[in-house]
Amino acid sequence: MDADRTATAWLDPGPFLRGIAWLDQDRPVRADPADTERLPWDTGERATLPIGVRLEFLAHGAHAVEIHYRAAVPGPTNALRDLAHGFSLWDRHGMVREVFTDPAAEAVVRVPLPGGAGPFTVHPPEAQSPLVLGVRGVGGALAPAPPAPRWVVHGDSITEGWWSTRPAHGWTAVAGRALGWDTVNLGYAGAARGELATAEQLASLPADALTLAFGTNCWTRVPHTAALLYETTRVFLDLVRQGHPRTPLLLVSPVLRPDAERTPNRLGATLGALRDAMERAARERIAAGDGRLALLPGRDLLGPEHLADGLHPNDAGHRTLGLAVVTALRRAGFDGG
Repeated sequence: MDADRTATAWLDPGPFLRGIAWLDQDRPVRADPADTERLPWDTGERATLPIGVRLEFLAHGAHAVEIHYRAAVPGPTNALRDLAHGFSLWDRHGMVREVFTDPAAEAVVRVPLPGGAGPFTVHPPEAQSPLVLGVRGVGGALAPAPPAPRWVVHGDSITEGWWSTRPAHGWTAVAGRALGWDTVNLGYAGAARGELATAEQLASLPADALTLAFGTNCWTRVPHTAALLYETTRVFLDLVRQGHPRTPLLLVSPVLRPDAERTPNRLGATLGALRDAMERAARERIAAGDGRLALLPGRDLLGPEHLADGLHPNDAGHRTLGLAVVTALRRAGFDGG
């Protein structure tokens, strides 16, 4: 029998999708579509990309999965339409294979599956802003993977995964796999400067655990003093806690940035001083009785060898950072979601 004829009917992709924060009609977005006017432009622009959105499923006799998708790259990034679309398949042991397709506005990709039921994860090509229209098994049936604790992570370009070679290699993906959690990536490249509207959106978003990893862009992108970042961190935590009074919350202060550690910004603050201010705000809250808040100081988590460009981690750096976060969450007793 022709392999195409063994495919099952197209299924609604919704139950298979993970990493969803909000939907704007049928498209996954990473900021509340009803509250975008209060966000800075750079945050809103990055939030249109489905970073971290993936398919997770069990296979019952299927030897392949087909994914019907539409690629829609917004704004000035239309040149990315000329790049091949890469889909990576993972199981519990690691990456199984990658499948690349010619660029197209709408297409169906077939990803062969190994033996066994899974669970399996397919990471679509995030840069092409794919909208999954349907999924189906070939030679057997598919079922959504069981639900997992929902881990919401907010940060900047490092959290978004910059300089990792694949979406699945970013530190949030590394940590989420190790924990067995449903990672929701709210990393905004160039942004994440403690915007209070973002804190309010995090407070309204369902989560079993939260991690905050911002601060680097408070050195130069929008320069802060140490006193300003201390107050921003304190108030940001207050707002998040209004929606999540007892949710496990880990604050990760900025990782190593050699050019900024001892260099004053336009307001006279070094990154070291900004990091200290963030950590002081967290420690004071913990001392005041927030037993569900933990702090992971970022300065010594990575070395220069882990940085691809002096700022963003390479794949080894992302893995190191992700596993450090896993260790911190488990030490704080947060590994149960």
